[in-house]
Amino acid sequence: MNPFQINESKETVFSPVSTDKVPPRPPSPPEKSPPKICGTNYPLSVAFIVVNEFCERFSYYGMKAVLTLYFLYFLRWDEDTSTSVYHAFSSLCYFTPILGAAIADSWLGKFKTIIYLSLVYVLGHVIKSLGAIPVLGGQMLHRVLAVIGLSLIALGTGGIKPCVAAFGGDQFEEKHAEERTRYFSVFYLSINAGSLISTFITPMLRGDIQCFGEDCYALAFGIPGLLMVIALVVFTMGSKMYRKPPPEGNIVAQVVKCIWFAISNRFKNRSGDIPKRQHWLDWAAEKYSKQLVTDVKALTRILFLYIPLPMFWALLDQQGSRWTLQATRMDGNLGFFVLQPDQMQVLNPLLVLVFIPLFDLVIYRLVSKCGIHFSSIRKMAVGMILACLAFAVAAAVEIKIDEMAPPEAGPREIFLQVLNLADDEVKVTVLGDNNNYLLEESIKSFQKTPHYSKLHLNTKSQDFHFHLKYHNFSVYTEHSVEEKNWYSLILHGNRKNISSMLVKDEENITTSGMPAVRFVNTLHKDVNISLGKDVALSVGAAYGVSPYRAVERGEYPAVHFRMEDKDFYLNLGRLDFGAAYLFVITNSTSQVPKTWKMEDMTASKMSIAWQLPQYALVTAGEVMFSVTGLEFSYAQAPSSMKSVLQAAWLLTVAFGNIIVLVVAQLSSLVQWAEFILFSCLLLVVCLLFSIMGYYYVPVKSEDIQGPEDKQIPPIQGNMINLETKNTKL
Repeated sequence: MNPFQINESKETVFSPVSTDKVPPRPPSPPEKSPPKICGTNYPLSVAFIVVNEFCERFSYYGMKAVLTLYFLYFLRWDEDTSTSVYHAFSSLCYFTPILGAAIADSWLGKFKTIIYLSLVYVLGHVIKSLGAIPVLGGQMLHRVLAVIGLSLIALGTGGIKPCVAAFGGDQFEEKHAEERTRYFSVFYLSINAGSLISTFITPMLRGDIQCFGEDCYALAFGIPGLLMVIALVVFTMGSKMYRKPPPEGNIVAQVVKCIWFAISNRFKNRSGDIPKRQHWLDWAAEKYSKQLVTDVKALTRILFLYIPLPMFWALLDQQGSRWTLQATRMDGNLGFFVLQPDQMQVLNPLLVLVFIPLFDLVIYRLVSKCGIHFSSIRKMAVGMILACLAFAVAAAVEIKIDEMAPPEAGPREIFLQVLNLADDEVKVTVLGDNNNYLLEESIKSFQKTPHYSKLHLNTKSQDFHFHLKYHNFSVYTEHSVEEKNWYSLILHGNRKNISSMLVKDEENITTSGMPAVRFVNTLHKDVNISLGKDVALSVGAAYGVSPYRAVERGEYPAVHFRMEDKDFYLNLGRLDFGAAYLFVITNSTSQVPKTWKMEDMTASKMSIAWQLPQYALVTAGEVMFSVTGLEFSYAQAPSSMKSVLQAAWLLTVAFGNIIVLVVAQLSSLVQWAEFILFSCLLLVVCLLFSIMGYYYVPVKSEDIQGPEDKQIPPIQGNMINLETKNTKL
């Protein structure tokens, strides 16, 4: 035989073969069935996946619940910066799923992607928790660790988000489709359960437990981090039971390439001599299959409706930022329970669990019986309107909070309070330039004055004359004041003399909603006071007055005071949000000094329960918008485009958070006006979405079936099988 002889190439030949004479194929070895749960058709492996999801959602939502207050009170960022960083983090968490899906579908597969990115997730929690330990470094180090930790958490939680649910679905055989549907219900129940429990517990870990003399943010971040470690361990334990399909290619990348090729090809062939095509995506037909081009056409029709959606998420996600900041200026005492400001977020997952069956089983059915066609687009539009109303209610609450806040001094006005630290009653008379009486009152020793008195000036700055009548002698003194300021006139002396000092107040009072404290030292030695992390005061001897300092809300039963080489601890009691306190350090009959406490500005008296209507409205809007939107999208898209739609839906959430970030940085509006702005913007977007939806023609389910779903019509007569013969070279 000639070794160099060319083999003859034979083309494929189709020869008819009778169905009765087809030789039987050798039986394939039976596939080993995975272990089941208690004799059911549910694979045991899905139990590990559900527990993993519960722990991961507990980890994410628990950490996120305390994030805004951590920025505000621990890292000392202002409200706008705290809001911006919060929404930047949320946005990143919804951009990274695109990366996670690409890694899983094109490279590592779902199992390895979950394992590796969970390790990144855990590392982020460790760094985040270390950055919340007060004694570890300074403020700059804490901020750097916070940014690094949050970036890793965003990569971890976003990267595994598109993989875990799909990996659980992979564990079921096709013949167990009904069990797979029930599994997804349990899976999403675990998400809500993790969110509900963690959003309630972690604010308690932060506020009710003291570590390093202040709110324990390290513990509030550490426990969610521990839950993420448990999630990773549980998921790894089921490794030998999992079905691990290999990577099948990233459909998102194919769609992007198809769209880009169509655009570039159309641009290259823009000459008038080239015949036009029916659809702009038809310009991709030279490179991509007809089926892919058809599916992408159906996809773009839905993506066009997605354009207005980010504005809804811009409002919904402010529950963890602006609404939490609003709660810090409200009274959390409900009588039977003291609610932390960041615990109000627990209402959202709780109401979701209540509203979903309520809407599905009651409201939608009642609307249908009334003969109203409540289409998916109408439901989403109503959800937007409910979110608009929620922010209108939030604006009304904000206005009421502002009304209860101390008034601002206007032009040619000041506010004055008198503090009598002398040992007996003093009669104070304030005279203007023309010796006209502006204020006259008698103040007992250490009397708690109920409020500041408003005094009017003749000019922007003016000298006030003070007449102090003490025992049997009178003292005349003079102090200068400027408009739009708050002042405290502090009187002190013994039976032989009376002195006064005027202190400007307002420029030192915090406006972040945190409690503020200041001290007056009547002792003859300097006193150093430690109120926690980065809050140390030094008060001079002989009626020295400290500036106001912002502190954490809570109980202060043993505050450290140091006077030369002597240490002592004093009880300052409870300090509430929004209040400003004055403490006078005086001698006592015992060896240890004591403090006299009064409120310069009272704590907020508006109950935090007034936030319940806005939470109920926005959650009802979320149920009508989010659940219906996903259902509508999946019903209208081809089966091959489901994952692309999921990615696009997550991107609308990401862009919604970017909107809040931009408004927080650029807007100079007061808070209630900003709420009204968001409400009006969403109302305009709702109108635009309704018009787009009015002209949208829904696609019937039989029109979007893929080729694998379409039934081949039967051939009448004798059945003939076509046997394919291939000759290899």
